[in-house]
Amino acid sequence: MALRPTRNDLGENAKKVSVTVLNGTLTDTIDLTNSVRMAHWTLRGPSFIGLHLMLEGFYNELFAVADEVAERLVQIGGTPDGTTQIVAEKTRLPAYPQKTTAQLEHVKELADRFAALAKSVREGIDSTDEAGDADTADLLTGLSRDLDKKLWMLEAHLEK
Repeated sequence: MALRPTRNDLGENAKKVSVTVLNGTLTDTIDLTNSVRMAHWTLRGPSFIGLHLMLEGFYNELFAVADEVAERLVQIGGTPDGTTQIVAEKTRLPAYPQKTTAQLEHVKELADRFAALAKSVREGIDSTDEAGDADTADLLTGLSRDLDKKLWMLEAHLEK
């Protein structure tokens, strides 16, 4: 992996580990943002307005997180994997079902994806911390807390 030169004094290995972790997080976050947006646009059911508004907040917040992740990548000499084509190729999340309209189906599909991203983010916290990049580990820690909160909100809709 070629890094761009930067005056950031983070060690070369830490940069490489963090760029890899951050790019994985970025592609998955962009994919999740688009999945949330799809659910926001197409869900139907008795709790429509509450879920519609909640999901609008989720995708706006995820968009902001993707920006923070991409900017951290650039700060340490990396290049963000942020194009549509790269995201489609590299996302670790399953494809979102296009025909789903039932609100609880959307909630389940999204909960599965939030849980998967939260798991990989926690793994990334450990990897970047062990590599010596406390700032990236801190960024990911904040994201982890946010993903867990959103997962909790989604799971609350799935209880009988």
